[in-house]
Amino acid sequence: MKKIDLGFSPCPNDTFIFDALVNHKIDTKGFEFNLHLEDVQTLNEWALQGKLPYSKISYGVWPNVKNQYQLLESGGALGKGVGPLLIYKGTQPDPSTMSVAIPGRNTTAHLLFSLAFPEVKNKVFLVFNEIEDAVLSGKVDAGVIIHENRFTYADKGLSSWMDLGHYFETTFNAPIPLGGIIARKDQPQDEVKIMDTLIRESVEYAFKHSYDQLPEFVKCHSQEMSEQVMRQHIDLYVNDFSIDMGETGKNAIARLEEVYIQLTNG
Repeated sequence: MKKIDLGFSPCPNDTFIFDALVNHKIDTKGFEFNLHLEDVQTLNEWALQGKLPYSKISYGVWPNVKNQYQLLESGGALGKGVGPLLIYKGTQPDPSTMSVAIPGRNTTAHLLFSLAFPEVKNKVFLVFNEIEDAVLSGKVDAGVIIHENRFTYADKGLSSWMDLGHYFETTFNAPIPLGGIIARKDQPQDEVKIMDTLIRESVEYAFKHSYDQLPEFVKCHSQEMSEQVMRQHIDLYVNDFSIDMGETGKNAIARLEEVYIQLTNG
């Protein structure tokens, strides 16, 4: 048995994708896993340090780690209608003066917000599940929300200003690349190929066996979400691109890299 360090988030989309793999519901080809379940910004920071051999990241950090890592074809989150939302409380703030909370400096959400609002400089970087409260308390004028907060903000009296994913989709006629799975380039290539295949098989197993009855692995890491929100989360972020990103996915990632270069050089 070979032990492999693997990082992904505790969010339902990731635990749904990896459940069959890490809990040996499929043949793992002799691999065991040391799991590192962290929020995506932590995983992004670790990727910048080259800490884990296999990890989930935001595509927003991909341009900064691509020299050290390669992208896997499976396990990622791309799609349409899945992007971050910009929210606010009360009266819509003035973009020229507003402060905004963003779920991590190196996230795709930050890149998409910067594409739509390049003039906004007053940014506060928080863990994604702290952003609703920051807007509600008046700590910031607006916030960029991801994950399950898409399903809860309205119940808390917050309003949607812009779907930042839709802005990207219409600008580039491409799905939104949110997050992907990377392998460090110092890993044996035959192992990387097996891991890519195993993740694909894990997603396929989840679609076939785990949807009607959500696995305990998903529930126990779901941060007290209702089962309805868990299912909404999975429906939103796990799709055919999670099995194989394909050429459409690769082209979308290239468009996002163009945004990164434009904003970095601008």
